[in-house]
Amino acid sequence: MRLGWGALAAALALAACAPQAPLPEHPLPYGAPIRIDAQPVPLNPADPRQDRIGDFAYAGGLLLTSRDTARLHGLSDLKVWPDGRLLAEGDEGDQLTARLVLDAHGRPQGLAEAHLTAIKGEDGVELHAKGDREADSEGVADLPNGDRLVSFEQHDRILLYPKAGGPPRPAPYPQIRYVFNKGMEALVADPSVAPDAYRVGIEATGETFLCRVSTSCTATGRIDLEGLELSGMDLLPGGRTAYLLRGYSALRGNVIRLKVVDRAGAVLDEMEIKRPLTVDNFEGVAAVPQGSGKIRFYLISDDNFGTYNGLPTDQKTYLLAFDWTPR
Repeated sequence: MRLGWGALAAALALAACAPQAPLPEHPLPYGAPIRIDAQPVPLNPADPRQDRIGDFAYAGGLLLTSRDTARLHGLSDLKVWPDGRLLAEGDEGDQLTARLVLDAHGRPQGLAEAHLTAIKGEDGVELHAKGDREADSEGVADLPNGDRLVSFEQHDRILLYPKAGGPPRPAPYPQIRYVFNKGMEALVADPSVAPDAYRVGIEATGETFLCRVSTSCTATGRIDLEGLELSGMDLLPGGRTAYLLRGYSALRGNVIRLKVVDRAGAVLDEMEIKRPLTVDNFEGVAAVPQGSGKIRFYLISDDNFGTYNGLPTDQKTYLLAFDWTPR
């Protein structure tokens, strides 16, 4: 979501701050390796000893920045594979690939082999050059054959990027009435259904859909948003699904809720991240099986490029990790 949940209130609170000097567009060319600085962050800055939220054990977190580009921002979805490959994409048509580095205890230490590239449109033109309405990518998913799907809002659509390269082509997406800027935030491949199957979640309503590249989309239900909005989802073994919900109010700030449900939609477990914990506009979630039934959840926040209507905000790009073992 391009504007983010905490952006408006944060901007108003910081309106009196001195304006920040503009950053260069991207001093390294798209596709060139970039260095990502990763600063460890505690789960609870007010109590660094806190190491869990219910059954979710905090496995570490990082504040991500880069001195090589001004475009490591606005990350809206996240995929992480067991071998450490990481994929994210964002609000202005940027795509990040990297390798997640863990320490000897399995805690996130940094990102290596990072590359930032531009997502292109059907005409081969980089989408960031066409403005927010065309470039606002929100969900990303890789199919088993290597083709990549990217969902967009503002101009609501899904594009399929062939593994072999070349321009993308339209893919089926839910034919519903979309709320502006609150569309297909959640996207995940579902090879358990078919090699070309994927699931879509709608931010504003919590509606979910099963789609296939070869056919179309079918409604599969609606999750209880509990007053929040859907920002991401991933599939777990055993027919379970993880949903990432987020909301904001001036009184309580950002509220993030991770819900794990079974095949029938019953809630198996959940955790909530809010003040005084390390919290921001988390939009992406990736679930990585760890063996013995344990799941590692990674969450990434969308900092909206640190501005709202030209005013600076305090939003940041965080990557947090939690380990969860089903009961």
